[in-house]
Amino acid sequence: MDGELNSTYIILDGYVELSKYRYVYFFILFTAYILIMCSNLIIVYLICIHKNLQEPMYIFIAALLLNCVLYSTSTYPKVLIDVLSEKQIISYSACLFQFYIFYFVGPSEFFLLAAMAYDRYVSICKPLQYPTIMTNTTVILFLCVAWFVPALHSAIPIMLLNSTKVQLCHFNLKGIFCNNAIYTLQCVRSRSIAIYGVFAVLDVVILPIILIVFSYTKILIISYRSCKEVKKKAAETCLPHLLVLFSLTCLSVYDISIVRVDSDFPKTARVIMTLQIVMYHPLFNPFIYGLKMKEIHKHIKCLFSQDKAILEV
Repeated sequence: MDGELNSTYIILDGYVELSKYRYVYFFILFTAYILIMCSNLIIVYLICIHKNLQEPMYIFIAALLLNCVLYSTSTYPKVLIDVLSEKQIISYSACLFQFYIFYFVGPSEFFLLAAMAYDRYVSICKPLQYPTIMTNTTVILFLCVAWFVPALHSAIPIMLLNSTKVQLCHFNLKGIFCNNAIYTLQCVRSRSIAIYGVFAVLDVVILPIILIVFSYTKILIISYRSCKEVKKKAAETCLPHLLVLFSLTCLSVYDISIVRVDSDFPKTARVIMTLQIVMYHPLFNPFIYGLKMKEIHKHIKCLFSQDKAILEV
C-alpha cells in the first residue's frame, strides 16, 4: 500500500484561469521568491557578521527568517514549474514532504515568537538579571525546542497519512501546494488524525500564544508604570514581534478553518488567500524587522551605502 501511495499523483487544482494568466502568475511569484530570498538572507547575513547583533533577540530573528527561506524553498520552485507546465501534478510522497515542511515551519515560528517575547520580558522587566538568565545555553535551549517540538509534531501526521489504513478516493487538491487540504483526499476522514490535530493546535499554537500574551501583558504593565525611556524601548522592540504574531495568527486561523468549509469557499478567494500564505508572511518578516529594529536598519543602510559607493567608483 505504501508503494501505491508514493506512486500516486495528485492534481493541484487551485489555480484560477491559469492558461490565461500563466505568465502573470509566474512573474508575480518569481519576483516574490527573489525578494523573499534576498531580503531574508541579507538580514541573516548581517546578524551573523556583526557582533552587536549577536544577541538573543537578533539570533531568534535570524532563526525566524531562516524558517521563511526553508518554507519558500520547499514551495516556490515547484509552484513556478507548475505555472509553466500543462499539468499541475505532484506525487503523493512529494505532497507529504511539502505538508511536513509547512507544518514544521508554522508552529516553529510561534515558538520563536514566544522566545522573543520572553527575551523582551526579561530585558524590560528584569534588566539586572538579563545577562544571567539569557545565556548562550538558554538561547540554544529555546532554539532546540522551537525546532525539535514542531518537527516531531509534524512527523506524526505524516506517518498516519502514509499508513496502510489511509485510502485516497480523491486526487484533485484544491490548492497550489500541499497543506491541510490534503485531508480532503481521503475516502474517510481519519478520527485519530482529527483528534491529534486538535491536540497539536493546543500544544504548538495556543500554548506559545498564551506565553506571548502573558509576557507582553507583563511588559505593558511595567512600561505603563515606568519612565518614557522604558516605554520607548518597549514600543521599539515589541511592536515588530506583535505585528508578525498578528499576521501569522490570521494566516494560521485561515489554514486551520479552510478544510472545515471546503465546499463553500470560492476558488478565487481560496487562491488569493493561498498566495497570501506563500507571499505575505515570508516577505512581511524581513521588512518589518529591517525597518522597525533600529540596529538592523542601521546596518542595512550601511550595507547599501557601501554598495552605492562601490558602484560610483
